[in-house]
Amino acid sequence: MRDLARRQIIFINAAHTLTHYGLLILATAVLGMVQQAPEAFGREFGPILALGTGMFVLYGLGALPMGWLAERFGRKGLMAAFFLGGGASMVLAGLADTPLMLGLALALMGAFSAIYHPIGTAMLVEAAGQRVGRAVGINGVFGNLGVALAPVVTALLAARLGWHVAFLVPGVISLVLGLLYLREPAFDTAKAAGPQKPFPVIPRAVVRRAVAVLLTIAAVSGLVFNAFTLLLPKLMEERLASSPDLLPVVGLLAFLATLCGGLTQFTVGHLIDRRTLKSIFLPLALILAPSMALLAFAEGWVVLPLSAVIAASVFGQVTVNETMTARYVAPALRTKLYSVRFTVGFLGAAVASPLIGFLHEATGSLAAPMLVLAAFAAATFACALMFPNREEELKPELWARHAPAAAE
Repeated sequence: MRDLARRQIIFINAAHTLTHYGLLILATAVLGMVQQAPEAFGREFGPILALGTGMFVLYGLGALPMGWLAERFGRKGLMAAFFLGGGASMVLAGLADTPLMLGLALALMGAFSAIYHPIGTAMLVEAAGQRVGRAVGINGVFGNLGVALAPVVTALLAARLGWHVAFLVPGVISLVLGLLYLREPAFDTAKAAGPQKPFPVIPRAVVRRAVAVLLTIAAVSGLVFNAFTLLLPKLMEERLASSPDLLPVVGLLAFLATLCGGLTQFTVGHLIDRRTLKSIFLPLALILAPSMALLAFAEGWVVLPLSAVIAASVFGQVTVNETMTARYVAPALRTKLYSVRFTVGFLGAAVASPLIGFLHEATGSLAAPMLVLAAFAAATFACALMFPNREEELKPELWARHAPAAAE
């Protein structure tokens, strides 16, 4: 049973990589499209990037019914649809020769990508048992790997083989993984994880406070996360490698910056099993707003370390946020709350693409978008201040002291 669970987690981690990779192909491919297909898509960065709006809207809205769909069709069926449907959508995007066709293919990709977070994250948390932080941290590294690889691989493929191929290659990989996943036997992830301690009875006031902060963070951090990952390749091009011949270098620089986010997620995942969430969340949130503000005006090689610090903060917070649900919400409600939380977060994320495109087109640079993100980052810090800081997170048996209050 443990071998089945291990293989399942491997597929879940691979799905996390594909999710974030697929959503960020356009952000770098657009740099090749304006050079290789200006007659079909135009020469402006903003309008082409805005074609991804439907993708992110459906990515957000699609997460909401996943808890309901999982009860009726099973988690395995939905994860298989994620791999096969997402792969087919990327192939269609690679074959697109008009803005309308590309926008529709991307929207379809967003709809299938919506499956992963509510379904895959709930399966992962159940399989992790008592070491949720470590499992979420490792899973976060795989998601960050998708974010980090998307600009560098897309840039290389677009520069050497054309922007179409940048969509076709990951699409085929997703289809192959989907066929392999169909061969896996279905099983109960929770039972596969072995004996579990009963979930403690937590006072309702504490749960309400945690959930309220979590949903607020989801909306704000969803916008910041998506906007930063979308603008990073363009930022590297504007500030460090403006020549069209340096497209692969742009991808490499974006990869190096986001790699710091992956290392942070791994570290945060290990710390979470030893410390309260607020003690980790607060310093990560504290550094984000000033770093964003500095990056708005930075030029030259200082852009790279500043981007790395922001990536570390943004991605580290993702691991903390996903563990919040596991710490404060009972297993029976997690899939539904993950659906609501990711819907709220991805609706915020959907604003990122048109916002960056509009502000860049209006101002001619990324300084204005970065300052707007700095303001949202300040709101994230306010949320971190409001989150509960309870020792019971690390010793759930201590929640029993509040049993009378929880029953009120």
